[in-house]
Amino acid sequence: MAEANYNEDSIRSLDWKEHIRLRPGMYIGKMGNGSSPDDGVYILLKEVLDNSIDEYVMGNGKTIEVTVRNNKVSIRDFGRGIPLGKVVDCVSKINTGAKYDSKVFKKSVGLNGVGTKAANALSSYFKIRSIRDGKSKLVEFSKGVITNEEDIQVNTSRRGTKVSFIADEELFGKYRFINEYVEKMMWNYCYLNPGLTIMFNGEKFYSENGLFDLLEQRTDAEILYPIIHLKADDIEVAITHCKNQYSEQYYSFVNGQHTVQGGTHQGAFRQGLVKTIREFFGKNYDAADIRQAVNAAVSIKVIEPIFESQTKTKLGSTEMEPGGVTVLTFIQDFLKKHLDNYLHKNSAAADAIEGKIKMAEHERKAMAGVKKLARERAKKANLHNKKLRDCRVHYNDQKKENRVDSTLFITEGDSASGSITKTRDIKTQAVFSLRGKPLNSYGLTKKVVYENEEFNLLQAALNIETGIDGLRYNKIVIATDADVDGMHIRLLLLTFFLQFFPELVKEGHVYILETPLFRVRNKNKTIYCYSEEERRNALEEIGKSAEITRFKGLGEISPNEFKHFIGPEMRLDPVILAKEDKIQDLLKYFMGKNTKERQDFIIDNLRVEEDIVDA
Repeated sequence: MAEANYNEDSIRSLDWKEHIRLRPGMYIGKMGNGSSPDDGVYILLKEVLDNSIDEYVMGNGKTIEVTVRNNKVSIRDFGRGIPLGKVVDCVSKINTGAKYDSKVFKKSVGLNGVGTKAANALSSYFKIRSIRDGKSKLVEFSKGVITNEEDIQVNTSRRGTKVSFIADEELFGKYRFINEYVEKMMWNYCYLNPGLTIMFNGEKFYSENGLFDLLEQRTDAEILYPIIHLKADDIEVAITHCKNQYSEQYYSFVNGQHTVQGGTHQGAFRQGLVKTIREFFGKNYDAADIRQAVNAAVSIKVIEPIFESQTKTKLGSTEMEPGGVTVLTFIQDFLKKHLDNYLHKNSAAADAIEGKIKMAEHERKAMAGVKKLARERAKKANLHNKKLRDCRVHYNDQKKENRVDSTLFITEGDSASGSITKTRDIKTQAVFSLRGKPLNSYGLTKKVVYENEEFNLLQAALNIETGIDGLRYNKIVIATDADVDGMHIRLLLLTFFLQFFPELVKEGHVYILETPLFRVRNKNKTIYCYSEEERRNALEEIGKSAEITRFKGLGEISPNEFKHFIGPEMRLDPVILAKEDKIQDLLKYFMGKNTKERQDFIIDNLRVEEDIVDA
């Protein structure tokens, strides 16, 4: 093979916008279509909003207005406003901004001057207006190129900055903003900045008590004792334990950034909690028993934080500031002083914690034999059968691999799993094949996870026995038929996750795969339709004489066709818990004994499939 010439012509210099558009993953992580909370469109929103938050933190402006409609994002703050002569530079010149002055923004969320530039370069429309000192400056861009720049004008409106943008469909494809994801982001900003008001699409978001409010609103299980809320310079924590919960649930933040993948501060908190509890009771309780069913939030402020990616989802810093005290020592010392003092003053909470620890210890010892046998079965099954067709990219702590692009499809039956397996991207997509319907786990103890072969193997495949820190796949996709049996299997799997691993759902890892209900085609064109409306539109486009196939199950879709449904255009519905949803209430409603409420719902919403098809 001829060797490629390597000379001066091989060296290219890209300007700022070309580089961002060519390598967007370096700046905003994965692109995505908006179905996942860490997709790029949300990162763009966050990067712009972070600047407004930083203004509030510095004491400038108490309200931020955010609007997201028809994929257009608008953010208006009432801070100081960007100096008018630097508006263009701040959104179009890399490494330009005020955050390099550590005296002004020493504990800011973003320090590299990239965020708004990325939003600008990756948007088909980007507009910024800065108002200060009775004057304003407006500039409009498209894909990072100025399309309109107005001279500085007189403006008597309140000072501040307004940014509007539309992410470029040329790069993101057909995307959407899911309101629940944006609302969660808005609430997090308010919890971390008590006193801040965010108006999102006209609705007011406000928190007075910080992480106490977060834990109170996000904890849907019954708590064992009142939430412990502790604060000091550069740290705030909220802690409680829950009844009828097995897993740990953490909400961790650094400089206002939600570190969904944790990091050194979350690890330090977990260690510090164990150390403080052991020393308070004077007993060497097992760490897992202490942390079982703990729900906690921790927020710290670090000078010049180091994150493991541009999207800042995991803290890598080991020090509170360069050359300063370690994150571990800082958090452990805080808990030793403040949590220990609280427990000495609140004996009822201390007694509740110790009672929970002893119960967890008893359960662990009683299940030791069952767990050992279950692990041996799982290991043997992984070696000798084909329940799990693994992919190459997943979480590996030793190799520090990131699971961000990995997906596990949970399928029913050999035919469906076979089609997906033959079509999948072997690098990032794995397949787990169910055998029959899963057990209804509602009301059962976690012992069933180890005794039931399907649950045991699924738990092992996901690597979630001790929590989701080691979760091997970012997306868990339930891929079942769109019929009654498929819906039932889907419900049974969701019951399993919500009963024993609710954080998988809460952290946005669980999805439902949408597959087409119809194929409409003629000799020249084939259209796959996911609804009756799409079927009617396809018939109008192709013609009434088109051949219509109704897919009754995934097994009827050939591997050659399946590649269209699990590739770049894959349609996923995220499983989202509404703010008012309580997990135990949901499980009781759907999986408990036949309640009048459920019977009434079925009767009121019953429609026969044949009637739908003929509509």
